[in-house]
Amino acid sequence: MTWTKETIMKDAAEKNVRYIRLMFTDITGRIKNVEVPISQLEKALNNQMMFDGSSIEGFVRIEESDMYLIPDYSTWLTFNWEERQGKGRIARLICDVETPDHVAFSGDPRSNLKRILRKMEDMGFTSFNLGPEPEFFLFKLDENGKTTMNLNDEGGYFDLAPNDLAENCRREIVLELEDLGFEIEASHHEVASGQHEIDWKYSDAIRACDYIQTFKLIVKSVARRHNLHATFMPKPVFGIAGSGMHCNLSLFNGDGNAFYDPETEDGLSQTAKYFIGGLLKYARAYTAICNPLVNSYKRLVPGYEAPVYIAWSGQNRSPLIRIPAARGNSTRVEVRSVDPSANPYLALSVLLAAGLKGIEDKIEPPLAVDRNIYTMTREERLAEGVHDLPGSLREALKELKKEPVILDALGEHIAQNFIAEKTIEYFSYQKQVTQWELDKYLNLY
Repeated sequence: MTWTKETIMKDAAEKNVRYIRLMFTDITGRIKNVEVPISQLEKALNNQMMFDGSSIEGFVRIEESDMYLIPDYSTWLTFNWEERQGKGRIARLICDVETPDHVAFSGDPRSNLKRILRKMEDMGFTSFNLGPEPEFFLFKLDENGKTTMNLNDEGGYFDLAPNDLAENCRREIVLELEDLGFEIEASHHEVASGQHEIDWKYSDAIRACDYIQTFKLIVKSVARRHNLHATFMPKPVFGIAGSGMHCNLSLFNGDGNAFYDPETEDGLSQTAKYFIGGLLKYARAYTAICNPLVNSYKRLVPGYEAPVYIAWSGQNRSPLIRIPAARGNSTRVEVRSVDPSANPYLALSVLLAAGLKGIEDKIEPPLAVDRNIYTMTREERLAEGVHDLPGSLREALKELKKEPVILDALGEHIAQNFIAEKTIEYFSYQKQVTQWELDKYLNLY
């Protein structure tokens, strides 16, 4: 339904809502919220709710801290759990952030994505759609509720119980997501022990990113009820596959899917080819955004199905970009490098900006690479024009800092604060002495 101020107030009363979470996302992708009692709902819906932006990493300085939370009525939903002792239910609204002058805050990732979408519309396109494929691990909790490194099962790809011991947990997650409006398409055990994937139907970019943030919250909440900890960390366990979040992207105009052309041999339009060209050209620059943790680069290594090489194909899964077989309105471009620790609003901003630049500059992609790139020698890869993604967060940040197209897609405020935050993170990691180093060198030298 279409939510209005009046229908939200009525729904809250009928469902005995007592608290409302006014949710937003910070630059690093973490979900933040200001929780208010039901008595403040009308004030929030009137765009009168303020919060201290200086307390949020990368937002504003203390002398300019007051910010407004502007709720998006379409994101109203009531969670299926109740507050303590049945004292009422909890609802949420996802918010944009505005300055005291009621101007979109340049450090708000959700508002930034809207800015890039307006550029898309100026180029004649009507919508940019995303179908995400997020993966996650489930670890057991100890008797004190602390996370252990014990995986909850030893299942493998598409396994069933008894090997997949998380089947009931995953089913409960799906049921709760469906109650909240998700159209679930698949739910299964992934390649690694303790690893799972749940996919849902694509939607427009803003709604899709809202869904991703809601999904993470629900997965963690339901897992906790099963005495498990869910993590979207890209590579929590050495020696097994890490978690990705493949992004299936499609661009629409007034005629339908702009990536589809029934007259071409492969069914891809010239627009799709240019979009792919842009994604490939700017891949090294946007990797820091799509793979924002030091740990992300433990996943982006050969041998574990994660993409390492900047290439595209319609036939194999080793390149950065794959073109799934479906055509018509289902024609899409799958970017396989993104991991679930990424801020979805920022990841979509840079991927869309790269693709639009490809269309704008008519960037032709190189020939598709339809053989297994993992088995090619370095010389063979270079001969086909296949280069590597950055191998570390530090390298990725260097690439980001020198690419105006991707910096512009973030805006000056987000770019500066993201780079500063992640540079500190990398150098903090660099100073650590790891268990691997102790095992390798302590007795040897």
